[in-house]
Amino acid sequence: MANIKEQIDILVKIQKIETETRGIKSMLSDVSKKVETLDVRLKDFEQTIENEESGFNDLKKKYRSYESDTQMNLSQAKKSQEKLRLIKTNKEYQSSLKEIEKLKTNNSQIEDKMLECLDSMDEAEKVIAAKKDEYLQISEQLNNEKKIIDREAEEGKKKLVELNANWKKVSGIVEPELLKKYIIIREQQARGIAIVPAKDAVCRGCNVNLPPQMYNELQRCDSLRLCPNCQRIIYWEKL
Repeated sequence: MANIKEQIDILVKIQKIETETRGIKSMLSDVSKKVETLDVRLKDFEQTIENEESGFNDLKKKYRSYESDTQMNLSQAKKSQEKLRLIKTNKEYQSSLKEIEKLKTNNSQIEDKMLECLDSMDEAEKVIAAKKDEYLQISEQLNNEKKIIDREAEEGKKKLVELNANWKKVSGIVEPELLKKYIIIREQQARGIAIVPAKDAVCRGCNVNLPPQMYNELQRCDSLRLCPNCQRIIYWEKL
């Protein structure tokens, strides 16, 4: 095998490339989730405005219903007023007067409700206008956030291309059998870390003490060593 220290240095470089690559891939996988979250926020706000407008429309319908009731009462009162001229008995006359008075009272109550309804409509219009202004601000803010996310994603994709090219270039320098062993170990590790330093006779991958003889041999950098505990490739890290 060629100079083992040089080969180890190359493996360390390969691992750094792979670690950076995994970080970028993780970021890219989160992009769609981030965009979806922003879209949900905007959709929720749109729904709030729709609910407010629906409530306002209900008030308008109620107001029109009150208007219809008052018109009907006025029409009925007019008819009753006309009937007074044709009434011949005092009893019928008094009955018609009571009916007219009742219609007037009902109209007065309805008019009070109409005023309340107008106040509510006025307040609802103000709320809707404020919500729409806020929506425009939030929409602009979220669109800016999307642009930042998209820009970061594009930069990440470009960086991935560079890293992949760099990985192929650097891995081509490593002896095939050593690279194969490295890849096998990498695939067996949960975090994909195949090579770690050993310092002060401790494996920095699993934090387990190495046998003294192994640590002494490791410092000579003349052969490939694996941690007896985590089975990662280990190399001596000088103080």
